[in-house]
Amino acid sequence: MKIVADENLAFTDYFFAEFGEIQHAAGRTLTHADVADAEALLVRSVTKVNSALIENTALKFVGSATIGTDHLDISALEQQDIAWSNAAGCNAQAVAEYVITALLHLKPELIDANSTFTLGIIGLGNVGSRLATMARFLGWNVIGFDPFVQREHIVKVEFEQLLAQADAISCHVPLTKTGAHPTYHLIDSQALTAMKPSAILINSARGPVVKEAALMLDIQNTQRQVVLDVFEHEPEISEALLKLITLVTPHIAGYSLEGKARGTQMIYDAFCKTFNHTATKRFETQLPVCDALFASQPLMAVLKLHLAEIYDIARDDANLRATLKDGKVDQKAFDYLRKTYPLRREWAAHGGPAA
Repeated sequence: MKIVADENLAFTDYFFAEFGEIQHAAGRTLTHADVADAEALLVRSVTKVNSALIENTALKFVGSATIGTDHLDISALEQQDIAWSNAAGCNAQAVAEYVITALLHLKPELIDANSTFTLGIIGLGNVGSRLATMARFLGWNVIGFDPFVQREHIVKVEFEQLLAQADAISCHVPLTKTGAHPTYHLIDSQALTAMKPSAILINSARGPVVKEAALMLDIQNTQRQVVLDVFEHEPEISEALLKLITLVTPHIAGYSLEGKARGTQMIYDAFCKTFNHTATKRFETQLPVCDALFASQPLMAVLKLHLAEIYDIARDDANLRATLKDGKVDQKAFDYLRKTYPLRREWAAHGGPAA
């Protein structure tokens, strides 16, 4: 069997080498010719899996080691009778920890804020619900908005109420342009005006959830602190935008070693089911042991002392800004940062809590 795999997937050889030849490739530039004679295709969100890529190929399975599916043309896959799978929730813990880290980096005093600080979460799926649990570990007040999901442990409010009340707002929605509640440009000039000028905005979902032009104007008017891991015109990022955003990272919010490994594990399990193999491998066996930072001290004390050691988010910001050239960060530079990213470990690897 020939298997084509994105070169940035974790532990691909460990999980799939026994099944045949693995051809590693740059996911963003995959072509029909690359996959024509492959039976399995393993991708990330940078690969647009559409009719042009998959028609008249030998493909029987497409696995995406990502939580989203907006890059998959599911209708085209089903028309071609190609089994498919994604990895919903694989990096939810990593993204939740990313948001907490970003907030504590911008405002270290929030470690002691308790319920005087209100975090608003838009989207209460795998990531949003985990973030709510992590925020409550810190004693923060949490409110959420999601017209599709009910979570008993999260106080749900209307969208307008969340915008008006939250001291920080974190987006965790898929990118949709149709239906009763589209998320494309959900955060536009009207939404930004409804927010407190002091409220922090974090987007680690999909870039076009936030209307870039409106955001830039809002920051100029309010000096709002904003954290972006995703960008409307990704992978290109303009110098004008970078100058305005407080904290920027190259679409790596979910890039923990556990999250990446878990994503590959999930498509391996689906692959085995599709081809009638017994799934016998577990990603946990491949992970190195970390220092148990949380073993002897309370959560708050460890975060005060070791947060930057656990995840140095300022380094990611500096590395992205350093790639700026001729007025922008281009695709090549953006993809290189992601390809060479030193995967961080989740809190649980250090003996800490997980949602």
